[in-house]
Order: sequence, then C-alpha cells, then structure tokens
Amino acid sequence: MEAIKTDIEGVYIIEPKVFKDQRGYFFESYNKLSLESLGIDYTFVQDNQSKSSYGVIRGLHFQKPPHAQTKLLRVVEGKIIDVAVDIRKGSPTYGKHVAVELSAENFKQLLIPTGFAHGFSVLSETAIVQYKCTDYYHPETEGGIMFNDSDIDIDWGIPLDEAVVSDKDLKHPSFAEFESPFSI
Repeated sequence: MEAIKTDIEGVYIIEPKVFKDQRGYFFESYNKLSLESLGIDYTFVQDNQSKSSYGVIRGLHFQKPPHAQTKLLRVVEGKIIDVAVDIRKGSPTYGKHVAVELSAENFKQLLIPTGFAHGFSVLSETAIVQYKCTDYYHPETEGGIMFNDSDIDIDWGIPLDEAVVSDKDLKHPSFAEFESPFSI
C-alpha cells in the first residue's frame, strides 16, 4: 500500500498493491496496520455505499464537530471524480480543492480528513462508491457548500447542464456565505 501526498496537507491518494493473474485480481482495500506504517492512523466506525448514474453530483458535504468525519473512499464499479475542499479557517489552502479520478480499474482511494467538504461526480454509466467514516452519521451536524460555486471552481468532468443534483444540495450556501466550523 502506498500513500501519495496531494497539494493539500492531510489529503492522500491511497494506492493498494494489486495482484493480478489469469483468474482476476486480489488486493487489500483496507489494512489499518499498513496505513499506520505510512503515518495514517484513523479508526473507522461506519461503512457507507452509494450507487449513482452518469451526471450525478453528490456534495459538497461535511459533518460539523463534534461529529466531524474523516473519510476513505473507493469505487467498486464505474468511475468518478472525487473532490475534497479545504474548509479549515487559517489553513494556507483554505478554499482550495483536490480532485482525483477514482475508478474500479485504477483501484485508487482518497483519504479526506476532517475539516474538508466532500463531493463526487459520476463519469461512467453508473458508479458504486464505498467509503469508511471515523464517526457515525448525525443529521443535526451535517453541512454543505454549493457544488458549482465559482470561488471554488471545481471541474466535475461533466457538463453542468447535464448534472443531476438533489434538491437538498441545490440549497447549500455559496463559499462566500458559508461559515466554517473548522479552523487550524
């Protein structure tokens, strides 16, 4: 397993070692000891899975303290662009984002620590996304930022006029209106 640093401190691309042969492949999708040896030490308590079709954008979401979540995401089927936006006041990368293509073919995972808003867009016909969280879901602590905010300027990899977005996600504030509960 390899942890690749991104342009934003704390956000990592995780690449497992994949063993392929004529039968198919095998890999460890999660190994706490391997991650700890790379300096990444989180205790995950909940796994979530979603299925979405082409053009779906989910996000940008986060949970506020005291139930903030670190997430480790991977794609079981299909292809997505996964995005982490730094929302930690005082961070030198506040308002910046990392966008990574995750797919069932490339086996990459994205580790998103607390203090980040998260979202993804589906590039394939369908995508099954699976992710681990360090805290349980608490609806009273959820928050969000508008997915198409021009200050953040995310390239979702799909035409925005084809985006399929939930009513809830269309009501999030802009980045300028947003009041972050996180700071460094």
